[in-house]
Amino acid sequence: MTLRPETYRFHNGEKATAQFSTSEYESRLAGLRRIMAAANVDAAVFTSMHSIAYYSGFLYCAFGRPYALVVTARDHATISAGIDGGQPWRRCFGDNVTYTDWKRDNFWRAVSSMIGQNSAIGYEADHLTLDQHDKLKNFLSPSSMINLSHEVMQQRMHKSAAELALIKAAAKIADIGGYAIRDTVKQGAREIDVAIAGRDAMEIAIAAAFPNAEYRDTWVWFQSGINTDGAHNPVTSRALQAGDILSLNSFPMISGYYTALERTMFVKEVDAASLLIWKANIAAHEYGMSLLKPGVSCSSVTQKINAFLQERDLLQYRSFGYGHSFGILSHYYGREAGLELREDVDTVLRPGMVVSMEPMLTIPQGKPGAGGYREHDILIITDDGHENITHYPYGPDFNIVG
Repeated sequence: MTLRPETYRFHNGEKATAQFSTSEYESRLAGLRRIMAAANVDAAVFTSMHSIAYYSGFLYCAFGRPYALVVTARDHATISAGIDGGQPWRRCFGDNVTYTDWKRDNFWRAVSSMIGQNSAIGYEADHLTLDQHDKLKNFLSPSSMINLSHEVMQQRMHKSAAELALIKAAAKIADIGGYAIRDTVKQGAREIDVAIAGRDAMEIAIAAAFPNAEYRDTWVWFQSGINTDGAHNPVTSRALQAGDILSLNSFPMISGYYTALERTMFVKEVDAASLLIWKANIAAHEYGMSLLKPGVSCSSVTQKINAFLQERDLLQYRSFGYGHSFGILSHYYGREAGLELREDVDTVLRPGMVVSMEPMLTIPQGKPGAGGYREHDILIITDDGHENITHYPYGPDFNIVG
């Protein structure tokens, strides 16, 4: 009987062209090792899509299986499931160890093969499940476990020059999606028809601009009428009608990096009550952008926009925070919660951070101007202010269409 291994290395084919340079990944890992040394951590075991992608370039597809990146003072490797073949090795920076599913918990045996027993382990408390947390303890018998999720989030907040270049290119592609959406809007078109047009335009643009990337996860949320009341409401087959409020949301995804374009629109015409709300939200949007500069805190920006809306008796219609960070992020993984424009976030903006300004007002059904109003621009914090990298126009002069 042939012995079936618990783990093996399947270095099949040649390494793919990485999204970033070797020096970029080495710099990120060097930063992580400084974090580990400061926390007296011997080995980091990261299990989230965003941390694994940030440090290795490999974005996994879990499908119910665990994945990891293991980093020690000298070595690093991704841990992947056999179902993926050699793709994780081809797409990751560095080594990859494959585990088989011929024996339960071979994943943890793969992790243990790199670390051994009785080490001080750094992990992500905001991602590791209770079940996997217990298995980590059982298989590794760590001398201590230290949560590094906050520290690595802080590292990801500060973008490198290479990251900023990718984010700028992606913002242009989000604009391409926006124009394709605008060209498709007409009475009788379904939300899904409009969404398909925007998504297809962005995927074609991504393939042209990033010929060595993997193509997945780009999407559009295009909402109309009552469907605009939530920022993350899914696309439906609702047909557009004259006078409908619309929410354009295009999201190109490139190597795990998320950018966005979000705009309020109307089909053919806008009533007076809706126009007043729309213009008020635009004013809040412009005021908010003027506040984004180095040295100011997220909470102070939030408080000022709150006061701006309160003066106009609109604060009660605010839906969520006024903006968030960008980077390795998606609608199902990643979130730099320490860089959100909310009352409870005191992070101070620094050059190299990337943040959106996206006030949203939701007027309930039955009230004049009912619907969800949202504008969204992406801004890079610079030494003396910010650079707005979103160029698709906002407001009624451009966005009453169809």
